[in-house]
Amino acid sequence: MQKRRKPEPIQLNPIPDGNTINGTGATETNLEALQKKLEELELDEQQRKRLEAFLTQKQKVGELKDDDFEKICELGAGNGGVVFKVSHRPSGLIMARKLIHLEIKPAIRNQIIRELQVLHECNSPYIVGFYGAFYSDGEISICMEHMDGGSLDQSLKKAGNIPEQILGKVSIAVIKGLAYLREKHKIMHRAHGSDRPPMAIFELLDYIVNEPPPKLPGIFSAEFQDFVNKCLIKNPAERADLKHLTVHAFIKLSEAEQVDFAGWLCSTIGLNQPVTPTHSTAM
Repeated sequence: MQKRRKPEPIQLNPIPDGNTINGTGATETNLEALQKKLEELELDEQQRKRLEAFLTQKQKVGELKDDDFEKICELGAGNGGVVFKVSHRPSGLIMARKLIHLEIKPAIRNQIIRELQVLHECNSPYIVGFYGAFYSDGEISICMEHMDGGSLDQSLKKAGNIPEQILGKVSIAVIKGLAYLREKHKIMHRAHGSDRPPMAIFELLDYIVNEPPPKLPGIFSAEFQDFVNKCLIKNPAERADLKHLTVHAFIKLSEAEQVDFAGWLCSTIGLNQPVTPTHSTAM
C-alpha cells in the first residue's frame, strides 16, 4: 500500500499582511510598524525588555513545520484539544503546542487559519506570546510561548493559599491584558479561569441562579473584598466593567505595592529563577 503523502502545511506570516497565508518572515516595514505600536503601549523598562526579547526570538523561528518539533511532555488537555511542551529544533526554543483535530472542509480550515493571524499582532507583556500556527495531517497546531511557571491553580495546590499581594499583581495583569485586547484589537473575552469547580453541571447552574455570590472571609482587606464583590454581581448592567475595575482602590493599592512575584512563584513551585532580560542571578 502506497504511503500517504503529508499535506503541505498552511503557514501564517510572523507579521501578516492580511492577504497571504504562506510566508516565512517579517519585512522591515512591518518591523517598523510594530515598533511604533510598542511605543504606544507605555511599557516600563522591564516590560519593554521582556517583549523585545520575545520578538527577537520570534524573528528567528521562521516557517513552522510538523517535522521540526520534538515532543517533551503533555501540559494539559480539554475539549478543544491537547497541549504539549515541545522543542522547536531549528531555533532551539521551547514552546507550548496546542493540537486541535478538525475534520472540516478546506475553505473553513483556511478561514480559521486566517483568523488566527490576529494573534501575531497581539504584542503585550500581559498576553502569552504567539509564534505561529499551521495545519498538517488533519490538525491545526497553535504554537505559543511556554510559560514554565505553570497555572494559578497549580500554585494554589502547592501553596495552600495565595497571599493577597500576589493576587493583586495577578489581577492587574489580567485587567491590563483584557483591556489591551479590547482597545487595540476589539477582541472580547469569553471565560478566563485557572480551573473549573468539580460540581455536576446542573447543581452548579442551580447554585449560580438561586444562591447569592460567595463572599470572601474577613482575613482579606476591605478593598479586595469590595473588588471581588463587584466582579461577582449577577446583573451585567450593575457589574463593574474593565474601566471601573482599572481604577478600583484594590488595583491602585496593588500597583503601588512592591512585590517579588517571580520569587514567590519560584519558591512555591520549586522552580529555579532563570536569568531573563528582567532578572539576573549572581555569578
